[in-house]
Amino acid sequence: MTTARYYHAGCAVCVSTETTLLGLLDPRIRVERVHLGDTPGRISEAEAAGVQSVPALVVEGQVLHLNFGATLTDLK
Repeated sequence: MTTARYYHAGCAVCVSTETTLLGLLDPRIRVERVHLGDTPGRISEAEAAGVQSVPALVVEGQVLHLNFGATLTDLK
């Protein structure tokens, strides 16, 4: 089973992208949703994964930057 992480900040862009994109994924893909506004301690984890802005989806080491809501620097 593939696991993915969806990093977001809870903004309108992030919520819209989550609703649209994640609904298109194969249901066998387990997606962990990480709200960096609620869990700022995980920003360093997102940075280590290569995330530069949110919303972003990380799948098997690949970072997919989706639309643009905020940079990680903005969230610190």
